[in-house]
Amino acid sequence: MNQISEVFVITGCSRGVGAALFQLAQQPGRALLGMARQVSAELKTIPTSADASVEAWTVDLSDAAGIAKRMRDWLLRDRHVTALRWVLINNAALLEAPGDLATQTSEQISAVLRVGVEAPMLLASAMLSARDVLSSQGCAPRVQIMNVSSGLGRRAMAGTATYCAAKAGLDHFSRALALEEATKPEGARVVSIAPGVIDTDMQQQLRSASPDMFVAQQDFASLHASGRLATSEQTATQLLEWLQRADFGTEVVCDIRTQ
Repeated sequence: MNQISEVFVITGCSRGVGAALFQLAQQPGRALLGMARQVSAELKTIPTSADASVEAWTVDLSDAAGIAKRMRDWLLRDRHVTALRWVLINNAALLEAPGDLATQTSEQISAVLRVGVEAPMLLASAMLSARDVLSSQGCAPRVQIMNVSSGLGRRAMAGTATYCAAKAGLDHFSRALALEEATKPEGARVVSIAPGVIDTDMQQQLRSASPDMFVAQQDFASLHASGRLATSEQTATQLLEWLQRADFGTEVVCDIRTQ
């Protein structure tokens, strides 16, 4: 069995950009772990070569504490500990049904914030904790953390208050974490990147909302009608290319459209 040189962890791997990332990230010499609420049989049975490994976990990231511990244990076993590079892509997100905050249940609000902010923080902490264990043994990998944000974290929009708050929190968490890691000799590089407008289930949810409940509904319908939405595959390719940039992490809060 050959050595693994890289480890990638991707959340929200069952649909949209996450599914495209999970497919495109499969490379020889790379261990790939995907997480999603619903993992298809196809994802679970991907053939792997002797110099790679692919796993997909069915998990609920609205309750991520145990998942983070499980991921930390996974990183500290087998061939993962000798990998030169660990990458965490926090892609999973939830969008509440578009409408005023008063129409949202407490369960909906909590789930959006837990998946959008709490889970990325817990998973990032777990990966960095595992790195520090290996650092004390003189064999720490290089760590990159990519948080998939949104323009709505930087520009508020009525009808999506919880989602906007989650993405704004993700951006500011990324800024703070980057400052912490910058003080370390081999600190992690961190970005919170807005991926642009993409033809995903989330976009479908927005443009299908009632205009009475969601004042921006027509704007999203027009984006789709005019063909201005990127495909999941196009966006996933750009995100993976961003990870290869020499200046990755120099600009923490960034936008894929500035590439």
